[in-house]
Amino acid sequence: MSWPTSEELLKPLGAWYDRFHRDLPWRADDLARPHPDPYAVLVSELMLQQTQVATVIPYFNRWMERFPTPQALANASDDAVHKAWEGLGYYRRARFLQATAGSIAADGWPGNLADLTGLPGLGPYTAAAVGAIAFQWPTAALDGNAFRVLARLLLIEGDPKARAAELRTWLTPALQAQGPSRLTQAIMELGATVCAPVPNCPACPLSAHCGARQAGRTGDIPLLMKRAKPKEVAFWLVAFQAENQVLLHPPATRGLLAGLWRWPSFPLEEFQPHAATGPGRFTTWAAWTQVYTHRRERVNPLHITVDGHFEPLAGLRWVPLPECPNLPMGKRDQCLRSLLGSPGLVAGAAPDPEALLKACAAPGR
Repeated sequence: MSWPTSEELLKPLGAWYDRFHRDLPWRADDLARPHPDPYAVLVSELMLQQTQVATVIPYFNRWMERFPTPQALANASDDAVHKAWEGLGYYRRARFLQATAGSIAADGWPGNLADLTGLPGLGPYTAAAVGAIAFQWPTAALDGNAFRVLARLLLIEGDPKARAAELRTWLTPALQAQGPSRLTQAIMELGATVCAPVPNCPACPLSAHCGARQAGRTGDIPLLMKRAKPKEVAFWLVAFQAENQVLLHPPATRGLLAGLWRWPSFPLEEFQPHAATGPGRFTTWAAWTQVYTHRRERVNPLHITVDGHFEPLAGLRWVPLPECPNLPMGKRDQCLRSLLGSPGLVAGAAPDPEALLKACAAPGR
């Protein structure tokens, strides 16, 4: 490793951060001391995983009002936790956060990085960030922003994540010299606001010594990794309603949508609105595309009203319609919930709902 020392190369960052950083609700005023509320740091770091700051701010503020301490979160019901997280996505973060809060409420905060990393959902980056920002430990936190900043600064070829161990060692002296909280947040801030995928080099306090800028390679460093093409699926998402009750999948304990209530779904070919006949009444609305990291869903919303209850398939439950707004749902299912009662594009007679339910997708869809 022939890089210049981190103390010298990163020296301008502290003063730049003090002048230009954003005022965010989880940031402490005094960066020379441990954070007055480590729990706030923990909540913010879990929320910020794969989520933009602007999206997180209102969720963070509401969360801290609802669950102001680890004990308050540990004592909350699953539905209350998922409802507070509703719309933020990646719901397992909420479950990890509650599990971690339970551990902290019972046993206190871990006293070292290894034990902090062992808490649910923290992993190397989040544990290092909490250690540095909350407790002033010289633990190098490397997220996407940090990898991009350091890859350009040090002109790292290939995937900088492959050199994570070297970068952590290299960063440690600078963390000790400038203060772990200040430098950690300065690197994050620089990557988020200046050294973005399309960088604003004239505004960067490190530009005079940036290897990628000097080489004219800020556009191809760091190396962009190709993502697998997301799987594309299409289906009906359906609200069966009978006597002011609707049919829902109750929350699963595992999987992508664990902890959330969901509408049943079935393949498009099982229902053709223009040719429908039968005892029920249906309404449809315009389809939309729901995008996830690994898949793209073409969601066709459907509301079928029947005159009487019928025995649902295993894994489905009748729920009073007035209770629906209080149930935690993912964005896709929230969309159908919000459509109920609004005018649709097509209305008419529907086929036997029990026959349709036999075609419903597995609960994990």
